[in-house]
Amino acid sequence: MSGQTRRAVSPLPRVLSIAGTDPTGGAGVQADLKSIAAQDGYGMAVVTALVAQNTLGVRSVLVPDAAFLRQQLDAVSDDVTVDAVKTGMLGTAAVVRVVVDWLREHRPAWVVVDPVMVATSGDRLLDADAESAMTELFALADLVTPNRDELRVLAQLADARTTEGIEAARAVARRWDVRVLAKGGHDDGPSSDDALVSPDGSVRVFRGPRVATTNTHGTGCSLSSAVATLVARHGDWELAVGAAKTWLTAALRGADALRVGQGHGPIDHNALVRSALPTPRLTEAWWTDAAEVLDETLDCRFLRGLADGTLDPEVFAGYLAQDVHYLRAYEQHLAAVAAGSTGDAAVFWTTASEGCAAEARDLHHRRLAGSHADDPVHPVCAGYLAHLADAARQSADSGDVAVLAAAVLPCFRVYAWVGERLGTAPVGHPFADWITAYGDPGFAASSARATELVEELAGRADPALRGRMARAFRQSVAQELAFFRMPEQLGQPGQPGRPEQPGESV
Repeated sequence: MSGQTRRAVSPLPRVLSIAGTDPTGGAGVQADLKSIAAQDGYGMAVVTALVAQNTLGVRSVLVPDAAFLRQQLDAVSDDVTVDAVKTGMLGTAAVVRVVVDWLREHRPAWVVVDPVMVATSGDRLLDADAESAMTELFALADLVTPNRDELRVLAQLADARTTEGIEAARAVARRWDVRVLAKGGHDDGPSSDDALVSPDGSVRVFRGPRVATTNTHGTGCSLSSAVATLVARHGDWELAVGAAKTWLTAALRGADALRVGQGHGPIDHNALVRSALPTPRLTEAWWTDAAEVLDETLDCRFLRGLADGTLDPEVFAGYLAQDVHYLRAYEQHLAAVAAGSTGDAAVFWTTASEGCAAEARDLHHRRLAGSHADDPVHPVCAGYLAHLADAARQSADSGDVAVLAAAVLPCFRVYAWVGERLGTAPVGHPFADWITAYGDPGFAASSARATELVEELAGRADPALRGRMARAFRQSVAQELAFFRMPEQLGQPGQPGRPEQPGESV
């Protein structure tokens, strides 16, 4: 049955689609590859026809030379072990015969044929010669997946007494010794039930709800390639069809949200996969993006000295003086975010602003040495404040606090993250109160809440606004690193120094 000499077992089903194209991605080999990937298979594709189509219809079809089709098929089978094949649009008798000849030489364990003989509109897609050639392909298939109109044509070719429903499928299955999946997608009623009919006439019905959507483009292609992938994994047709139907129902339910095309749009091939995964969090993507800067932050000499108690008290006092300058401005920015928010969000940001003012007044002023009480704003601190002011201007101009909220978030996230890693200061540690403030559980909870609120803002934003938020967050993280490095400059008398940039060694 197979001319292949290597049958190495792969952890993923290796599935070959032999079909035409759809440049909009909803049908043909493009849909097949999406379906195969959605079932965790490795997809391959040999193109039988180049189709200029979209969700409104087919414009033209270009069929490559049959000899080139054979070259494509041989290129695959000469190199790759194929676990399953799914055929779709073949178009001409010459194309069908090339596929039949190749399958006779290289037939894998599982072959699914989506006949693509009649369009949903009822138009015949194959001439009489091609339809006749297709019967040779059915004899090599394990499963045929016709739509309702294609089942009628096949039943006529099988000289069935009826061209409708289960009895027509039984006649086709008996005539070519092949399983037939009689699909209910084009029927009426609240359910859409599919029937798997075996050559011996037995039937397994797979029931499912009818999904109210007009976005069904490529449904047949997608289902057949999903079944091919799943049967190569499970080794059982009933398991494969049942799992594929569950997947397709989810894909149909998600179809309307795609908003692809002006006609009958595609299904959402990733709907079921997406539902099994955690919802991607935009703020976590920003945090991951900043990983290198965060590593540098934790490794800076200021935080190392703070943690082990070796930090020069004068250096620490100079840092606190700059932090007071920062907090006074930060308080105002938090208040601006509160003013642009509503409900619980407004309450949170207002409370955070008031807490910021209290921190500047109560914690820092108690620790400031007299020599630093009137320290001017350092260029690094000024740079951070200028960045926040720019974010505030963007938010004011747009009437949306999203960019400013993203810009103020790293002060929460970075400090809470540092506090978690500094741990608990031992008794007698010179900076115990400060380390305790970093690691305060209440502040960690505030950081988490601020993150949730910014996540909500990002979720509602369009991509352009999300991009501005991401860049504001990234710059604030970089400014946090510069702020933690700044005290080493303050500790050098007469050397105000230039603001250090993230990535430079201290």
